[in-house]
Amino acid sequence: MSTITIKSDTEIKNDVLSELRYEPRVKVTDIGVLVKDGTVTLNGFATSYGEKWDAVKAVKRIGGVKAIADDIEVKFPESLRRNDGDIATAAANQIEWSTTIPQGSVQVTVSEGRITLEGQVEWWYQKDAAEDGVRYLAGVNRVFNLITIKPKVTPAKIEAAIEAAFERSAVLDAKKIEIETSGNKVTLTGKVRNYTERDEAERVAWAAPGVYSVDNQLAVEWSWE
Repeated sequence: MSTITIKSDTEIKNDVLSELRYEPRVKVTDIGVLVKDGTVTLNGFATSYGEKWDAVKAVKRIGGVKAIADDIEVKFPESLRRNDGDIATAAANQIEWSTTIPQGSVQVTVSEGRITLEGQVEWWYQKDAAEDGVRYLAGVNRVFNLITIKPKVTPAKIEAAIEAAFERSAVLDAKKIEIETSGNKVTLTGKVRNYTERDEAERVAWAAPGVYSVDNQLAVEWSWE
């Protein structure tokens, strides 16, 4: 058995900065990075909510990161400022034009640049598509995805489907992840090696038919033996 080398805070910071520079939608010169005991704090500002979201997503790809504190502030240039009415219209159009989201299943409200999505769909990928469709709109500073998923599959079939998907995955160590189902809610516990694996386990769980919610309690631990 082997032990994974634990990175120093300096090594993590260098990797984070390199990954932010590698991400084309992030202006790294406007974002500050602090690292202490494996926890990464991002500060500074982004010119859109999408850029802020991409910066955090980039950090999640870095090995050795134990936690992330997102203190990035969204500051719109004058050319990207929109009133709530314009944002609401643009968001509604994005959802209406989507070939993934069932017509009439999602409602949009906007307040001070914050979009709230509500409604009901049958699949997680449809809920995710709605959020992804409005995240990068000009003037948006946050998205609350309150869309629910209509359950149609028994808990036993949900658990079996997730277990099979975990076993097929080249990214996940299925033996270190435990799955519990209560109704159509899935709870994941155990250990993973990085945030990418943690996010992938949650994505796979959400992708199972009939899943209504996922409680991701997986711990990121870098000292497996």
